[in-house]
Amino acid sequence: MHDLELGVFNDSIRRDASELTEGLRSILGAQLVAYIGGVRETRAVREWAEGLRRPSSAVVERLRLAYRAARLLERRESSGVVQAWFQGLNPQLEDASPARLIRESDPESVGAAVLAAARSFAGTA
Repeated sequence: MHDLELGVFNDSIRRDASELTEGLRSILGAQLVAYIGGVRETRAVREWAEGLRRPSSAVVERLRLAYRAARLLERRESSGVVQAWFQGLNPQLEDASPARLIRESDPESVGAAVLAAARSFAGTA
């Protein structure tokens, strides 16, 4: 594992749910974080970030995976490009968007593929 990726992994593990949410929200925006987290309103994202409400453990794992991918991309790309990458149909992910895969699948089953696609796009593969 590359040092940068190991640092991002360690950072994602050390952050609690509110810190993960805030970090993701700063990169992806509240609407995309809400989509990944499976909620309809950005109010829930704000409450997660402020520690007023805790997402389920399954949602935290999705946020952790999204955070790792977003941080890998953010090192080389603007927030707008990172947001577009999460929403776009990705040929490395069988033309699914990373956000949809993370939202609808078990992070353990899609995590390696999403992170490999992020590495490839960021040019760190």
